[in-house]
Amino acid sequence: MITPKTGKTAVVLGGTGFLGRRVVQELKKHGFAVSIATRWPDRIARAGGDPEGDVRVVQSDLTDPGSLERSFAGAAAVINCIGLYVETRTESFRDVHVAGARAVAKAATSGGTDHLVHISGIGVDLNSPSSYVRARAEGEDEVRRAFPSATILRPSAMFSRSGVFFGELEAILRRMPILPLFGDGSVRLQPVYAGDVAKAAVRALGLEKAHGHVYELGGPDVFTYKEVVQRLARRSGKKRLLLPVPYRFWWFLAAAMAVLPKPPITPAQVALMQQDNVVGENVANFSDLAINPKSAVALGLV
Repeated sequence: MITPKTGKTAVVLGGTGFLGRRVVQELKKHGFAVSIATRWPDRIARAGGDPEGDVRVVQSDLTDPGSLERSFAGAAAVINCIGLYVETRTESFRDVHVAGARAVAKAATSGGTDHLVHISGIGVDLNSPSSYVRARAEGEDEVRRAFPSATILRPSAMFSRSGVFFGELEAILRRMPILPLFGDGSVRLQPVYAGDVAKAAVRALGLEKAHGHVYELGGPDVFTYKEVVQRLARRSGKKRLLLPVPYRFWWFLAAAMAVLPKPPITPAQVALMQQDNVVGENVANFSDLAINPKSAVALGLV
């Protein structure tokens, strides 16, 4: 078991992303020596990297097992926060979420890493019509096979105080007098504060009972998508017409926009919005990690 304040090393893949940078800060608060593993260490250095200068940046590549093993050398913990939401000409969902997840788990095993935390997502399903959702599910299976004691975290849609998720929706509301809904807007969401997910990732390192288990992480508030939009409209003082739009249209739109460098809607997003994104029954969750998740309502974000 890894205990806080030990000075042991933890490696974070995706450590400069939305969740990853919060995981880095949480690890530092608990006394870990932190390394960020990335394909582009020079880019991080040019961008200012870690302003406090106490995070090491190491080169690694999901397609290069040797680089992963070198990155993990001497590490007590590895936390994989890498996610791909839009496929490109050079990277597919399977490349990152299946082959990449497998490579990370195997490298952590061969390097003698004590514990691995793998970030997945609520709603993974091997039989999903979405290649994104299937890849997430397959990736979990690969991680379990290569590193049986790994902890898998499945967060719901993540939000932040800086505006991610709720702020983005509100910005769309301000620009559009008519807002299209996914279906009839009845899909349920359980948004989770990104900082709480980071806290869960680090908390899992110190709990023996967390090893080898899956945790579904959602906040205390459950909304339908329509309720979220209505709340944000009232908060901004805007009257908006909410227009139900069949999912088949969303799939068509997402496919058509896939050619854009930064598509505003992707097939992965449509797939996630077609089913409830809430914590299941009889599954481990925040309470099992002794964490009280923050409420978006209490924070005044929705």
